[in-house]
Amino acid sequence: MNTSRELIEGKPALIVIDIQASTFIDDSEDRAIPNMTGFRERMLKARSAIDKARECDIPVIFIQEIHRKNLVDFGRELDGDEDIHCLDDNPATEIAIKEMDFRPNDYLIQKRRYSSFYGTDLEILLKGLKAETLILVGALTDVCVHYTFVDAHQGDYFCRVIEDCVGGSSQEAHEASLKAMEYLQTGAIRTLEETLKAMETFKATDQAIS
Repeated sequence: MNTSRELIEGKPALIVIDIQASTFIDDSEDRAIPNMTGFRERMLKARSAIDKARECDIPVIFIQEIHRKNLVDFGRELDGDEDIHCLDDNPATEIAIKEMDFRPNDYLIQKRRYSSFYGTDLEILLKGLKAETLILVGALTDVCVHYTFVDAHQGDYFCRVIEDCVGGSSQEAHEASLKAMEYLQTGAIRTLEETLKAMETFKATDQAIS
């Protein structure tokens, strides 16, 4: 059953998934995690969503994948195509502070698995913020974004993915995951332009109610 929904239903939160320093300091073709063509540019576009969210008083939550340097918490994560990555003693694991304007008082959730919900306190934070719509940007479309989307969907959040601001391990994987997420929630996949407009509308409506 397809139900017509607004881009933002209730209170929103912007979830910035795994946009870390490695995205901007590793120029090698042989990366621990493969990226689709244009990946870096897509991550940079996410800054527009972050800036607009701040302007519209929408909470910004940064997600950081991080693993202990003795690899004890990787589990099955290295059984596929990914190599060792995001170790806690590596500067490349840090949030992309300059590019994403990460601030000391921002919300930060650290995770050991693909989903931003698994083994973290994200759910507690979202309940405290009274968030109903989660707007997702970041990486990878087919892994951490997709897994976070699914868990949010199962938690009855309205989920929106800014297509311009997510990137996959490949173009094919990116497109397949977008299609899979749209299947779960009609209208989930949105453009940056329409999301920025929806944020403006939310701000105007929220101020009018206040």
